[in-house]
Amino acid sequence: MKHVDYKPTGVCCQKISFDITDDNKITNLNFERGCPGNLKAISKILEGFDCDKAIEILKGNTCGPRPTSCADQLAQALEQAK
Repeated sequence: MKHVDYKPTGVCCQKISFDITDDNKITNLNFERGCPGNLKAISKILEGFDCDKAIEILKGNTCGPRPTSCADQLAQALEQAK
């Protein structure tokens, strides 16, 4: 298992923490700050989710006028962690 603490840029969230299991699943996903309801929901939905599938779904997602989002930053963190 690999633990990751990622500092996102361009979003309200200040830190994204998660583990990637040996079989490429996301666990213990946590967002520090940001939109609490949405980010708690994302964390629950992605628990046990395949890392590559999450990247495919979340990459490029934007937030309002921003060119990125917390979900996009998570996709970037997952890519870097692999």
